[in-house]
Amino acid sequence: MKTKILLISSLLSLFLLNCSSDDSTENPQQEQPVQNEAMYFPPNGSDTWETKSLASLNWHQDKVQDLLSYLELKHSKSFMILQNGKIVMEYYFNGHNSTTSWYWASAGKTLTSTVTGIAEQEGLLNINNKVSQYIGTGWTSAPLAKENLITCKHLLTMTSGLDDGLGDDVSPANLQYKADAGTRWAYHNVYVKLQDVVASASGQTWSQYFNTKLRDKIGMSGSWIQSGDNSVYWSTTRSMARFGLLALNNGNWNGSQIINQLYFQSAVNTSQNINLAYGYLWWLNGKANYQMPQTQFQFNGKLIPNATDDMFCALGKNDQKIYVVPSKKIVVIRMGDAADNVNLALSDFDDVLWQKINAVIN
Repeated sequence: MKTKILLISSLLSLFLLNCSSDDSTENPQQEQPVQNEAMYFPPNGSDTWETKSLASLNWHQDKVQDLLSYLELKHSKSFMILQNGKIVMEYYFNGHNSTTSWYWASAGKTLTSTVTGIAEQEGLLNINNKVSQYIGTGWTSAPLAKENLITCKHLLTMTSGLDDGLGDDVSPANLQYKADAGTRWAYHNVYVKLQDVVASASGQTWSQYFNTKLRDKIGMSGSWIQSGDNSVYWSTTRSMARFGLLALNNGNWNGSQIINQLYFQSAVNTSQNINLAYGYLWWLNGKANYQMPQTQFQFNGKLIPNATDDMFCALGKNDQKIYVVPSKKIVVIRMGDAADNVNLALSDFDDVLWQKINAVIN
């Protein structure tokens, strides 16, 4: 009996020793939890913007110069990277500086998309309603039955069916029927009619509504300027970065939901089954194929191979860029002249630029 008691006692001691040993290996992990840094938002009405060093992120300082040399070679005027809202890189080239305004070109389409969503959440419009409900019939030269097929959502997704080969003029005579709405994807300036829809629905000018509901709420500067047939947004690089930060946070600005999160998620995901890489005036990476402006050809593979699959972006003529990468909590801004040839949105510059950004951040 004594022998059995001693054996049981020894086994119990050994069991407790093992438990104690297991606890000692777990405790260091419990004592050093992973810290989730809160997202930073720069204060409105201030030039203050917190920064973060490359070293703190284990990014590669030795690769920075190659990136900057490429940006300068490719006619850039500004370049910024935010990580978790803080500035990690901010550079200006060719006489540009932090107070100089520059045009967004078609990157500003995403501003129109966002404000359309704000107007919808305020009950002023429904994107599934026909455009003519807000601005009247005869806004195109298409037969009335065909015009009435076109909804606000078709303008958001570039599927109006109107002829994209007639230039940027959006007068009725120049908006001609090509296909039924929803059956054809084509990059077209007709999206700008959404600004007329918002103005009519809100009883304000487009600029008034935009400034009150979006620009001023996130501390942006800038203004819409008519340039030929286009309404173009101009701002500083930091104002563009503020909008990118809003997008990174699904329409939330420092705890205030500026735009409905469900709408915003729809905006940055595939919006129709023709061009998988297009949302509501946002371009999407990581899709099986994509279409480009001024062509009906479908390209296989993702939009920007060197960028992460979850990236979505605002792309403007002559390489104005807002890249948003949720998985890395980063926003990248590039403003400037065309890197190579004049282009409407995407160019070879995007992929090479991401190759050089990756060398720094990975």
